[in-house]
Amino acid sequence: MPASIDLKPVDASLAAPSCQASAKGAATMPQLEIHQFPCLSDNYGVLIHDREKAVTASIDAPEAAAVRQALAQKGWTLTHILTTHHHADHTGGNNALKSETGCTIVGPRAEAARIPGIDVALGDGDTYQFGSFEARVLDTPGHTAGHITYWLPDAGVAFAGDTLFALGCGRLFEDSAENMWASLSKLIALPPETKVYCGHEYTQANAKFALTIEPENDALQSRAKEIAELRSRGEPTLPTTIARELESNPFLRTQSPAIRKRLGMEDRADWEIFAEVRRRKDNA
Repeated sequence: MPASIDLKPVDASLAAPSCQASAKGAATMPQLEIHQFPCLSDNYGVLIHDREKAVTASIDAPEAAAVRQALAQKGWTLTHILTTHHHADHTGGNNALKSETGCTIVGPRAEAARIPGIDVALGDGDTYQFGSFEARVLDTPGHTAGHITYWLPDAGVAFAGDTLFALGCGRLFEDSAENMWASLSKLIALPPETKVYCGHEYTQANAKFALTIEPENDALQSRAKEIAELRSRGEPTLPTTIARELESNPFLRTQSPAIRKRLGMEDRADWEIFAEVRRRKDNA
């Protein structure tokens, strides 16, 4: 892992895909503003903001100073921290930010004892109302035993922490390959256009590895070139989408005949294909 990576912040504004007409016939469509910014050596921080309801959440809090700076840049006031898992590079800023702002810290029920400052504990199937948007919680263990993902269907966005990366997935620190595959399968089932924000800028290294698993994949070859160009300019490779990952991420492409043949595992279960790809990445 490099000591530092040149990252740039990214802003996005996502409108709900459906809306209702007001009494006057004018369409109303709440918007979720998203600001992605670098933290630590290769983390990303993300702020989400609902202007109409005047709420702002930090997706995880890798470090207080970076979150504080991003809030000042946008002119937003922190009201929530939505935590995906307990690792310090995702919760390091929790206590300081809560002390400064009084924000509500939401996190995984299965890791509640390990989430600094947690106020609300959630698990699979729970929902959490963030301003105009409902966040649906998916249990996505594997990287850690209690990891969760926040999916906001009306904004078409998911915050996957360290479960899914662009062209990769998280290391299996606390759970099995079979359970991680079950977690990834939940993300695979999201609408293909869903934008996915991840915890780290690992994409260029992931692309290099992915080409050893499925070098004949045209979509992967094209994407690897695009990623190299983005990184040469210091630009982020995130967010990604479920559709892009399904066509080029070897950790999700367990049904690929080329991958199965290369691994010599044509007749094995999907989770076993995933496990072998993960093993090879760990040893790369």
